[in-house]
Amino acid sequence: MTASQSKALPLWRSMLFVPTNVEKFVASAPSRGADAYILDLEDSIPAAQKAEAREMVRAAAAKVGAGGADVLVRINRPWRLAVPDIEASVDANVRAMMLPKIADAGHVRAIAEILDEVEAEQGLEIGHTLLFPMIETTEAYFHAAEIAVAHTRVVAMNLGSEDFALSAGMLPEEEGLFQPTLHVMMAARAAGILPQGFIGTVAEYRDREIFRARIQQAARLGFLGSACIHPLQVDILNEEFTPTAEAVEHAKGVIAAYDAAKAEGRGSVEYDGKMIDEPIIQRAEQTLERASMIASRNG
Repeated sequence: MTASQSKALPLWRSMLFVPTNVEKFVASAPSRGADAYILDLEDSIPAAQKAEAREMVRAAAAKVGAGGADVLVRINRPWRLAVPDIEASVDANVRAMMLPKIADAGHVRAIAEILDEVEAEQGLEIGHTLLFPMIETTEAYFHAAEIAVAHTRVVAMNLGSEDFALSAGMLPEEEGLFQPTLHVMMAARAAGILPQGFIGTVAEYRDREIFRARIQQAARLGFLGSACIHPLQVDILNEEFTPTAEAVEHAKGVIAAYDAAKAEGRGSVEYDGKMIDEPIIQRAEQTLERASMIASRNG
């Protein structure tokens, strides 16, 4: 575990996008069961409605977060939109900002500097607003490791598959997205922040079994959660990014066998027909820690 991994990270198995200016979606969001809701000011908001949506952020944040879920705001990329988005979105009810089309580490630090000023103006603790940069261009791809450690506010990162595929001149299919998605995941892991996402496009949501298979693959590969665009996807994300009861029991058994062997002075440990070494112990501990975190969140 790196030093940066010691900071507390949020539990974001499922993050549901909500158009900020569509009242029926804002009103229904708390009943969807997501760990977090992303109030969108970017792709789902037409250019002519962005100013109006911006004015609705604080009221929407209070509503979608009423059930205890975290609230994020996805701001726009152009600076002339991004700055007023930030000024309108810094709020006690907004846990983080999702940053689309981040270019490099300096881009993240510039946003963090603006946040320092706006938080002070709002009477909030400096650092209250966390950051979730999105790698969505081939330019940013080559800076992913630096972006992940650009500022202490950064707690998560993902690959925006649709925009990245467009930037790379390819279709948003698994064949092309596999390597860049894992590259971003590894950069997040190295930085000790949340690796979010899955290999594929968020646009495919109607076939639940295909989506579940993609999320099962993501969990096996080391991702811890993902954003989604439809309520039908929330329960799948929550289920597949939660350790199963069998995994928890196995982890407990591994640790118990290891502790018993140490107490007896044995260096060789076997459990369930397999030899146990330190990485297996650490993985078991991580499984129990995550299961405990989820149980605490669920009350």
